[in-house]
Order: sequence, then structure tokens, then C-alpha cells
Amino acid sequence: MPVPAEASPPLPVRERRSGDAPHRPRDPYFDNVKFLAVVLVVVGHAWGPLRGMRLRDTAHLFVYTFHMPLFIVIAGHFSRRFAVKQGKVRGLIVGVAVPYLIFEAAYPLYVSLLGGAPFVWSPLSPYYLTWFLLALFAWRLSTPLWQQLRWPLAVAVLISLISGAVRLPDPVVTRTLGFLPFFVIGLLLTEDHFRLLRTRPARVAAVLVAAAAAVAAVLAAPHVDPEWVGYRYPDERLGVSPLVAFGGRAVVLVCGLVMTAAFLALVPARRTWFTELGSASMYVYLLHGFVVLGATYAGWYSLVRELGAVGALTVVTVLGAALAPVLAGRPVRRVFRWVVEPRLDWAFRH
Repeated sequence: MPVPAEASPPLPVRERRSGDAPHRPRDPYFDNVKFLAVVLVVVGHAWGPLRGMRLRDTAHLFVYTFHMPLFIVIAGHFSRRFAVKQGKVRGLIVGVAVPYLIFEAAYPLYVSLLGGAPFVWSPLSPYYLTWFLLALFAWRLSTPLWQQLRWPLAVAVLISLISGAVRLPDPVVTRTLGFLPFFVIGLLLTEDHFRLLRTRPARVAAVLVAAAAAVAAVLAAPHVDPEWVGYRYPDERLGVSPLVAFGGRAVVLVCGLVMTAAFLALVPARRTWFTELGSASMYVYLLHGFVVLGATYAGWYSLVRELGAVGALTVVTVLGAALAPVLAGRPVRRVFRWVVEPRLDWAFRH
């Protein structure tokens, strides 16, 4: 989605190195946001093999409209101090690029061992959930540019809308450009904006927005291609005219922003039992896919489907939500710290 005073975005976990200014105390609000957001990611991926069930498709449309925009807004907010200088670039390489290369190889290798497609390592064509790390790397590097522009959000929105109208070399490029406005919005948000979202009027409005979005998802799911909220493919894949695609993408961007704001308004600002787990959201993000893929190739979902739409969605949702705190727990962090938070000080000049 991931650590300064305000906490850090879902990814990466560690960016500070010796010589950096000390962090201010962590803000539990942002750790709460990160944990709840990564729970949505785990549950959303766990729903994947249930595709075709009406209830699942409705829930998928609802969650996927805002869960990645939410991650990206938070990532943008904690990229405001990024500058292309030694310490920051080193943190970007160690915290994002190296884990990306490791997991970009680990996932296809794992699938091949499960009996899936033969192993192919293609770092420029992200596999499964690793696309977000490559996109984050690009967004972070572009931060100084957006901070220099007079109308950064307008430019980012225009790029996002145009990106759907052209053929780009890989879905990750389309996604990186399509989700770009959310990263730029995050760069523009200040602490005052987040405090405004946590007021009582904002929370009341958030409940109304969530209710309206749920109704809209129920009505729209049978008629809306889920790729509208995936930002993966060009407009021609959506089967609509360029003008409709342009307007549709604008609507999806607005819906994603409004639902993200509603989610942020409803997250508790106080310390909770899961606050500490939010600081380990990168572990959850990078590791949960192995469990989901393992269950898929083991045929577990065939058994779950026999429970019917409501039963299957309930079981998968509960297990997915329960998986997140396990992966964020200290035992898992101790075992996998070497790949999620690699210590590579030896590779850099001091």
C-alpha cells in the first residue's frame, strides 16, 4: 500500500538509513489505514477464484473501485519529502526495487512448482501483485516533477485519461499512468486535509457515501466490466467508443477518490489492537499471494464453491481477513525480514 512521524505508505517498510533526520513519533491513524487497506487487498485477491458468482462480483466492484486508489494516495502523501539524493534513492532501491526483483522471481517460480506455467523471469513485465512495486518506484522518482508543476493534478488526470486511449507496451504502464492522479493527490494532501476528514460531519458523509456506493455496486455489477476499475488495459478492450471510454474513466477516477475519502474518514485515529500491524503491511502485501495461489492450485476453491455464493464469500472473506494479522505478526516478520526488508548497507558507499 508501506515510517516517519506520520507512518509510511503501505510500501516500502524501511527507508531510513544512518544520517537521516530522526522520525517524529508514529501517528497511529496512518498505521490503522495501512492495515485496514491491506486487509481489503488480501480479501480482494482471495475473492479472485470465485469469479462469476453474482455476490462476489458485486463485492469485487465495490472494493476494487477504491482499495488501490487508497494505497496510492497514502503512498503519495508519504512521498512528499522524496528527493533525488543519495539517502532517498538508496532507500527506494532497498525498500522497493530489491523486494520487487526478489518477488518478481519468487511468484512465477512458486506457480511453476505448483504445476502452473513454466518459470519465466521477466522483470519488465510484473507478475501478479508485484506490479505495484514497479509502479511505486516510477511514481516516487517522478515526485520532484509534480512538485514543480503549476497544475500537477490536472496534468496527471489528463495523462490518466489519455493513457486508456493508446496502446502501451505492458499493462503495468497502463496501470501506472491510469492510477497516477491518486499518487499526485497524495502529494498534495497535508495533515490539515486528513484532520478535516476525521471530523464528525465528514464521517457522517462517509457513511452515506459507503451506503450509496454499495447500492450502486449492486445495480452496476451485472453490467460493468471489472476492467473499468483495474486500469490494466486500453479502452478498446472495454468495447466502448473513445468518447464513452473517456467519460467512463473520468467517472471511475471520481468514484475512486470519493470512496477513498470516505474510507479515510471512517478509520479510527486512536491506537487499536491492529495499529502495530499496520507498520508491517508490506509483509502482508507481498506474502499473501502465496497463500491465495496455493489454495487455488490445490483445488480448495472448488470445495468452497459448493457452499453457495453467500457461504463461499463469507468463508473466503473471514479467512482472508484472518490471514492479514498472521502475516503482519512478529514471527512471520522475523522469518521473512531478509527478503522484505533486506539490509544492503554493504552494497553502498557510506
